Parts: sequence; structure tokens; C-alpha cells
Amino acid sequence: MSNWLDYLNTYPLVRYIGMPVLILAGFWVFQVILCRSIVPGIIKLRARRGVDTDGDLVMAILKPIRVLIWLLGLYVALIYLPLADQSSILFSRFFRSLLIIILAWGMCVVVNANSSLTSGLQQKYKLDSVLVVFFSRVLKFVLAALALVLLANEWGYDINGFIAGLGLGGLAFALAAKDALANIFGGIVIIMEKPFAIGDWVQTPSVEGVVEDISFRSTRFRTFPQALVTMPNSTLANEPITNWSKMGKRQITFSLAVDYAGPRDRIENCVASIKAMLSSHEEVHPQTILVNLDAINATGLEIFVYFFTNTTNWVHYCEVKQDINFRVLDILAAADLSLATPGRQVYSERPDLMYSIPVK
Repeated sequence: MSNWLDYLNTYPLVRYIGMPVLILAGFWVFQVILCRSIVPGIIKLRARRGVDTDGDLVMAILKPIRVLIWLLGLYVALIYLPLADQSSILFSRFFRSLLIIILAWGMCVVVNANSSLTSGLQQKYKLDSVLVVFFSRVLKFVLAALALVLLANEWGYDINGFIAGLGLGGLAFALAAKDALANIFGGIVIIMEKPFAIGDWVQTPSVEGVVEDISFRSTRFRTFPQALVTMPNSTLANEPITNWSKMGKRQITFSLAVDYAGPRDRIENCVASIKAMLSSHEEVHPQTILVNLDAINATGLEIFVYFFTNTTNWVHYCEVKQDINFRVLDILAAADLSLATPGRQVYSERPDLMYSIPVK
């Protein structure tokens, strides 16, 4: 075989044109077999044996590997060309530079937020999607910065002064952008502690509404009048946050003013009936139900009613509240009791002049 290659090398046309073309063809065949046959075959074989292989991630990594194979083939093929020493050094720098770029590209594919590897880590460790996107972007930035440093070093640039300048510039930038950095750290705190999620009904001293989006600079709320409010995360992280969507049950409380008319047993039966109705209601939480004669006022008797509904949905909550109100009215009618209306009765020596004055 070596004798045959030596014989071919005696012909300049074969050596300087044929051999590079043959080498490129060989590397092309190799990358086709590797990317279209070997790797997919291994993935299918492991799947048949019940081994979980991240096929999408492997196929995504094959793209920079294919470019790397082409680059190696081009490098080997150009070795056969009669290049001058200066051209050879320049070519070697180009080759190493492209190698750095391809490696950085491949690593960025691995840490991409949409990659199946990142999704698997997110599901395994129950990470927030916004946090995954943030760390993915940070890793990409670090990889790009390292690639730029290596490229600068490869082409002979002194990066020590550049790094020192970045340190001073970073300090000045941090001082100038302290509010933006405070918002970013506030966003990290919100994402890590998870006081609310997208779609939650949240109330703070500054805003109340439904969370539409959470970013590292701000959080957007859709208020109930349908206005869009953007709140800086630094402000939001320092305020008390009430998440109404996290309620396990919903409170209903009111005072029922009953007229004085009727003996005591009617009032007692009314209180017991209301409590029994609430205890048997399928939409009322059975843990805390309070129905008591709370006060005796000038206008009537105050019956205190306190309970919780099982549902936290606003529409369903209003329907349950309406149904209970109607049942309370039926109980009052069955007990022959009426609601007390604020008013004053003025008595006169002449009965025909007696009248009531409503209280405002």
C-alpha cells in the first residue's frame, strides 16, 4: 500500500489535487456513515434493550460533530498542498480558531434551555422553567466569553490588560446599573421562593391582579379592570405578597339582623336550622362553621354566621353564596321571622298620628 502511495506521489497532479479530493471524499463518507447509520442504529438498539437514550440531544450534537469532521478532513487534505511556512502557520491558526468555535457551539447545544437534557434535569430536580432559561443563558454567555478569550490568545493578543479593563468597566457598570441588578436579584428571589406562579391571583400594597409573566427584571400583572401593570422585581420582592390562588378554602361571613318579633325558641330554632343547613351543604367546608346570636341591638338581634366554602373559584364561590342566602331566607320564612329594618317608632297620645321615622 505504501509503495502504491509513493508511486502516486511521483505525479504532482495526483499528489496536490487527487489526494486532497480523495481525503475529503473519505471524510465525507465517514461523517455520512456516522451520522446516518452508526449513531441512529446505536440509539435504536439501546431503545430495544430498554435503555433510555436522549436521541434528540444526540442528533443535535451531531451537527457540530459533522462540521468538525469536515474541518478535520480539510486540514488533512491541505497538508498535501505545498504551502509556505507563513501560510502554514496562518492556516493552523484558522484551524484552531474554527475548532474553538465548533467546540463552543457543541457545548451551547448541550446547555440550551430547550434541549431534552435540560428538560430532564428540570423535571428531575423540579426546577422552575424561568430559572432554567436564566442559567442556560448565563452558561451560554460564559462559554462565549471563554471562546473569545481563547480566540484572542490564539491570534497573539494580550488579554491581561483586556481582563483588567473588564474588571474596572464591570465595577463602573455595576454602579451605574445597580437598579437593574437589584431587579435581577429580586427576580431570582421570586423564582427561587415561588410566592406565586403565572396565572395566580396576587395582591400587594402596590398592585392586585393575575400574574401574566415573570422575568428577571419585572413581573407583569393583569388587573381586574384589564389594565396591564409592570412591577419591578426589586420592589415586588420587598413587599408583602398575598396569593389568593393558594387558598384551600374561601371565607364567607355576615351578620343577620332579625326582628324582635317572636319568642326565644324561634330564634334558637332559626340558629340551629342555619347551622344544620351549613353542616349538610356539600359546598361548605365542615371544619369551621359558626352560627351564634352575637348581639342584641336597638334595631334587632344580630346572628353571626361564619364558614368556608370548598371552592376557591370566584364564579363558583358566588353561586354557592347565592344558594346559601336563599336557603337562609327560606329558614327565616319557615320560622316566621323577618329581617330587622333600621327605624324609629314615634308614639303619640293620638294613635292616628303614630308613624315611623326611618334611620339614615
